[in-house]
Amino acid sequence: MGEGCVLVSNNAMGEVERKKIIIDTDPGIDDAMAIFIALSSPEVEVIGLTTIFGNVYTSLATRNALHLLEIADRGDIPVAEGSHTTIKNCKKLRIADFVHGSDGLGNQNFPPPKGKKIDQSAAEFLVEKANEYPGKVTVVALGPLTNIALAIELDPGFPEKVGQILILGGAFSVNGNVNPAAEANIFGDPDAADVVFTSGADILAVGINVTHQVVLTESEHLLQILIVKSLH
Repeated sequence: MGEGCVLVSNNAMGEVERKKIIIDTDPGIDDAMAIFIALSSPEVEVIGLTTIFGNVYTSLATRNALHLLEIADRGDIPVAEGSHTTIKNCKKLRIADFVHGSDGLGNQNFPPPKGKKIDQSAAEFLVEKANEYPGKVTVVALGPLTNIALAIELDPGFPEKVGQILILGGAFSVNGNVNPAAEANIFGDPDAADVVFTSGADILAVGINVTHQVVLTESEHLLQILIVKSLH
């Protein structure tokens, strides 16, 4: 594992320091799993969730993010709502409700969450935390890159202040999953992706060529279903 991927380090006192992460998310059953894994990991500290369209519309992504944090008894983690449109507002949104259900979580019809989103936008929250913890925040982007591009526009110094941007997206040496050339998250806002990839930030992209190497067995898939059912 390269130095850029190390999740824990020792500070000057010799204590283990967990990697601070912000998850930019569009939950989505897959993102729900990722959020729960991150919350249970001793290697990372989730300091916020920012929401974006993709698996669901942004407002529903916010609702689902708040619900997932309540289920995990982590209502202390702030949720900042992100953009409802692509960065240039000129592309029709592609929403994957045909995969994740109309509510994004398998049509479980959960009650509304008790928690509320914070007043800051996702871009404002990202910029604030990058300034508060310069070089120490990793943004884990699980959806289109609109919020991160907006953060760069809001603060041109953001790429140098953020520690790393870990992107779930792209199709490298393989076909895309929305058309022969494109992967869904990059396809969701290609203009934002262009801003992020050319920003000079430390970027690690995990494309679908990587995810295709991980195949769930039938028993593992059943375990996923049971975990989702347990959220009700």
